[in-house]
Amino acid sequence: MNHLPELPAHAGVVRLPDGTHVYAGPSTLPAGYTGPQVVHQHIHQAAPDKTVQRIALGSGVGAGAVAAGVYFGPLLIAALTAIAANFAFLAFLALVLGWGVHTVVKSVGSPDGTQAVKNVRKARRRRG
Repeated sequence: MNHLPELPAHAGVVRLPDGTHVYAGPSTLPAGYTGPQVVHQHIHQAAPDKTVQRIALGSGVGAGAVAAGVYFGPLLIAALTAIAANFAFLAFLALVLGWGVHTVVKSVGSPDGTQAVKNVRKARRRRG
């Protein structure tokens, strides 16, 4: 189903010598117009690794460097992701262990320890 308006049979899209496109019929064409020019333009969007390859090859880098980039690029991303995941896990583990130690110390502490904590709080309030 075509939702475009119907054009008269004599009208068509014409590319003018200056590169612009117009709807024009045979009687409205400028002087010196030589006829329709067919332009086939293929635009491809490549994957990022392909783009890197093309830039590398275009700059005169050899195929070995391109292959190394294609191989080591994703490898580097995977390694950095694994390192970040390890740091996140270690931070979580430290948090859980700290909470556990705090809970155990708090529950096992003696009345003397509780009184010491209260004394320290009072001393801080007086200074502050």
